[in-house]
Amino acid sequence: MPIHPEVAKVLATLPAPSAVLDPVAMRAGEASHVPPLGDRLPIASVEDMSAGDVPVRIYADSTDASGVIVYFHGGAFFLGSLDTHDHVARHLARATGLKVVSVDYRLAPENEFPAGLHDCYAAVRWVQENGEKLGWDGSTLAVAGDSSGGTFAAVVAAMATDDGYDAVTHQILFYPSLDLDFDETRYPSLVENATGYGLETAGLKPFNAFYLDSGADPDNPLVSPIKRTSFEGLPKALVVTAEFDPLRDEGERYAQRLREAGIEVNAVRWEGANHGFVQNFSQIPEFAQVFETITEFLREG
Repeated sequence: MPIHPEVAKVLATLPAPSAVLDPVAMRAGEASHVPPLGDRLPIASVEDMSAGDVPVRIYADSTDASGVIVYFHGGAFFLGSLDTHDHVARHLARATGLKVVSVDYRLAPENEFPAGLHDCYAAVRWVQENGEKLGWDGSTLAVAGDSSGGTFAAVVAAMATDDGYDAVTHQILFYPSLDLDFDETRYPSLVENATGYGLETAGLKPFNAFYLDSGADPDNPLVSPIKRTSFEGLPKALVVTAEFDPLRDEGERYAQRLREAGIEVNAVRWEGANHGFVQNFSQIPEFAQVFETITEFLREG
């Protein structure tokens, strides 16, 4: 099917990609589009606090939420914040009835690898260690993330497995970036969706250069989780890809690798969608259904 017409309207207004990327200016541009608090989805509780040394924002829309989703925002490892992805966390809390812990991890290039990743993993461990205070009953503890946040979610799930830490029960990956060893022809979707859909194949390398130049080696499975030698023992996964996304095929390949290792996987390709649709276009009814898919995945146990 074609790209959703509402997405197409927005894409038609986008300026040509800039040859020079300025993290400070780009972050300011993102911040300028954050809606005022009064215009956001109302939920029962939103609280800023610290998970050890890591700032987090905790969302709850139910007084008896017993499970937790630890959420990592996207932004190519150098963009994004608690505020730019606030609405995603609110919708996750509303749809699932679980508490959502959104992590304000350190960004590249100011913070070298693996600072941001360590923040994400530390936040997950903090949730487990403070479960009673959070109301976590020891059952569902999911990691979730979009785009580069999906990278972190996949890696954190793997780190927990490698450490023998079995508290993480689910991983939820929205159009994740899983292979940072960029080759513009490695996956068919890099060619099919190279231009015209927001995220462009030619932009992947410069966007991720801030992270890779900070010491993140793309051959390291902690950077490119698709390069793991073993996928056995990882948590069950929901992998959501977008039809018109250059990263589509690496997400689907990752799901396949998980299945081959005997991991339970629900892989869903969202038709008519582009990269970033959960963050940018979740107001479109067909795309908002992704939150129902997440809820069903978590309720399956």
